[in-house]
Amino acid sequence: MTSVAKKQRQSSDRWLVTIVVLLALAAAGVLVWRKWAPTPAGAPAPAPAPAASAARPAGMPPSAALAAPTAAPAPASTAQLPALDDSDADVAAALAGLAGGDLRALLLPDQVVRRIVATVDALPRQALPVRLLPLRTPRGAFLVAEQAGGATIDPRNAARYQPYLRLAAATDPQALARWYARAYPLFQQAYRELGYPKGQFHDRLLAAIDDMLAAPEPAAPPALVRPKVFYEFADPGLEARSAGQKLMIRLGPDGEAAAKARLRALREALAAVHPAG
Repeated sequence: MTSVAKKQRQSSDRWLVTIVVLLALAAAGVLVWRKWAPTPAGAPAPAPAPAASAARPAGMPPSAALAAPTAAPAPASTAQLPALDDSDADVAAALAGLAGGDLRALLLPDQVVRRIVATVDALPRQALPVRLLPLRTPRGAFLVAEQAGGATIDPRNAARYQPYLRLAAATDPQALARWYARAYPLFQQAYRELGYPKGQFHDRLLAAIDDMLAAPEPAAPPALVRPKVFYEFADPGLEARSAGQKLMIRLGPDGEAAAKARLRALREALAAVHPAG
């Protein structure tokens, strides 16, 4: 028997796939899960969120410094970056150029760089506040399969993440890394604003990707328990994992494998750039 688990306020089910959906992205994003409270089977799925409108005003071209690069390696740009407070439209346009126009329907239009940086910083931790996320939630509600032996994650949830995985698959990691290196001063400024005056966002980004790549790969859907209102992993070892790792587990075996493949390619490309900021 299958029941639908409602999206809750302290939650988790949005995610940034690779850096676009880890980095904008959104992964970020581009990556977070909801704890689940059950609703009766057959409850209607919530309506999809309206598309984000991050387009620039008509007649205003995107910043040359943040334009999405071509497939060929681009020379270092001497164009001036926009100020962080004025960068939303340019960053959104560049990321949409890299990942495809469908990203605009998922990306929240305000504080794009700050949201990406805060999400990346939080992924290796256990808590990822919803207010930090750069992406909209997946459509529909989270499904939990309830059987005589207990509750597990319903494999049909994998369909909810397909738009994010398609964006990741359509994004060239090399082109994304080159764009990131050019835009890096914006990310570094946002990282310093979080309270890391001496730290490098690039190091934190690589650490977040490494943490997600280290997520376990359960052979079967993990068992769930509901000690109070919300579902948790029955295995204390899984429940104690980072926000990023629990997200990977909730993607299911095929989704986790696909996400890890893109993250490995992205990490290799990011490790080869040397952003300065």
